[in-house]
Amino acid sequence: MSFPQNKNEDVIIIKLERFFEKDAYIMALMLITVPLAGELKFYPLNEEFRISFGAPAFFFFLVLLRHVSAVLPGFLTGTSVFVFRVLLELWDGRHAGLIPILYDQASGFFFYMTFACLFYVLRANRYRDRPVMLGFYGFMIEIASDSVELVVQFLIFHTVVTPEKITDIAVVAISHTFIVISFFNVLKLYETQSREKQTRRQNEHMLMIVSNLYEETVHLKKTLKTTEHVTNESYQLYREVKGKDDQLGGRILRLAGEIHEVKKDNQRIFAGLSKLISNESFKDYMNASDLFRLVIRMNEKYAESLGKQINFHCSIEGEHDDYHVFIVLSIINNLTANAVEAMGDEGTVSLRLRKPDESMIEFQVEDNGPGISEKIGDIVFDPGFTSTYDEFGTPSTGIGLSYVKEIVTELEGNIKFHNQQQGVVFTIRLPARHLIQKG
Repeated sequence: MSFPQNKNEDVIIIKLERFFEKDAYIMALMLITVPLAGELKFYPLNEEFRISFGAPAFFFFLVLLRHVSAVLPGFLTGTSVFVFRVLLELWDGRHAGLIPILYDQASGFFFYMTFACLFYVLRANRYRDRPVMLGFYGFMIEIASDSVELVVQFLIFHTVVTPEKITDIAVVAISHTFIVISFFNVLKLYETQSREKQTRRQNEHMLMIVSNLYEETVHLKKTLKTTEHVTNESYQLYREVKGKDDQLGGRILRLAGEIHEVKKDNQRIFAGLSKLISNESFKDYMNASDLFRLVIRMNEKYAESLGKQINFHCSIEGEHDDYHVFIVLSIINNLTANAVEAMGDEGTVSLRLRKPDESMIEFQVEDNGPGISEKIGDIVFDPGFTSTYDEFGTPSTGIGLSYVKEIVTELEGNIKFHNQQQGVVFTIRLPARHLIQKG
């Protein structure tokens, strides 16, 4: 029988955490802002027609509150407005005593209290995503609150309510509603843009992760071929030695078996990675300009992390189909990252894309760094070769260009580089059929 009680306690704790996380700060700001905003007035038509910012500020804060009933903020705000105005009147010193001031400012408390109660009863906050309905409810609530304030003034001071005053109240309510809805829509637009920006960053980050996984599958596929070849060679060697040296033959057979187990483990890893990549919710093909912008954004961050000032340029000639995301990303990002690493504290990297003919796609990555020594030549594509070292003298892995060479060769393309007066240009040509979507 104790479980429901524990559940209720957990719900109360969660609500309190949410309250103190955001709503408490909103309420504190409300109690300070609304009394001050109420003293900001302007007279658009005449000296009697007054528009203040107290009511729209209160309406806006009520819309922002999510986890607390509007009645409590209404009571506290009405009280703070009442106390603030009484203190202002006392400080001004033009009134004879405290009692007249209290009577004079009492109607303001009832306005804010009525506004909050109606806001809560009508559940106006559910229309946060429907500005027209929210504005309509705000308009009607303010009319009703002003009416209550007039009734209180009539009971205390026996003031006369004229049709002109009712008209003024309606016009002021429309003005207040317009101010609140306009400001709230601007805030919602900012939130939407911020959310879209964050989502784009997350998607780009995940695309780069999947692209790196795609790169690893290429390496793993090559390893599978190597282990399969070594397994076959080991077994053939075992057959040749069998009968001549049984002890050596047994050792070779066990070695072949262990290599075979390694191959099976790699096959399972390869299958898992391939399934993970194919099951990702990201599209496999993307517009060329979007792909290049993604590479540039990623490498701008990479250059910044290295403390370098690198300028990136992008050039796309002609019309292009959507290209395979992970193939293009893994190739171009590797070359671009290598260019960033090779340069000093500042430099320029240019990315180009063009079609020499309908069947081929050409990518170029150019930098104005130190270039590649003519003595090195095509050794730069060998696994393990590197000319890049960190600040402690530790070399990089040297597998970036070897990977690019591997995947380009597998896709029936070619890669070459040539030095310029300053810097180097890598040029990759790939058959279009391997990059564009079939059918």
